[in-house]
Amino acid sequence: MLPSLAMSDFVRARLPALLLILALALLASACGDDEEDASTDAAPAAGGAAGVVVDGDPGSKPEITLPDDEPPAELTVVDLFEGEGDEVSEGATVTTDYVGVSWLNDGQEFDSSWDRGEAATFPLSGVIPGWTEGIPGMREGGRRLLIIPPELAYGAQPPTPAIAENDTLVFVIDLVSAE
Repeated sequence: MLPSLAMSDFVRARLPALLLILALALLASACGDDEEDASTDAAPAAGGAAGVVVDGDPGSKPEITLPDDEPPAELTVVDLFEGEGDEVSEGATVTTDYVGVSWLNDGQEFDSSWDRGEAATFPLSGVIPGWTEGIPGMREGGRRLLIIPPELAYGAQPPTPAIAENDTLVFVIDLVSAE
């Protein structure tokens, strides 16, 4: 039972505290919504797998950072951004922008279509097995990370000193089109 104060006096005496609590609750609720909206509206700044970090938006040259860990032993395929276009089939001819880095040479870049200023077009039957296996299923407009173990890359016979013998190769690929 309430003290001898009348109900209206009781409410009136505690009204400032109640209003303060209500205002704080509304403020906390509004701040939570802003944080939620910010996290759902913004695209992730980076993506990756196996400790590999890829920064940059599709359509622009990505930055690739490799971990100090050992590379994965299996082909790793990760869609960093899933395109909305047609899906690449096995044996297709693709046009891509890409950058490749060497795991054993501390992430040294060995090739980039972005640096040449022109996308590359080639049949999937004419590339290293890691691309032949790793590109089908990708959608036009998408960005994919491939981590390719040596047996699906160049093995003991690399085509350039920028790729070490038995090197794991890391590619970030933007699919422009597929035929």
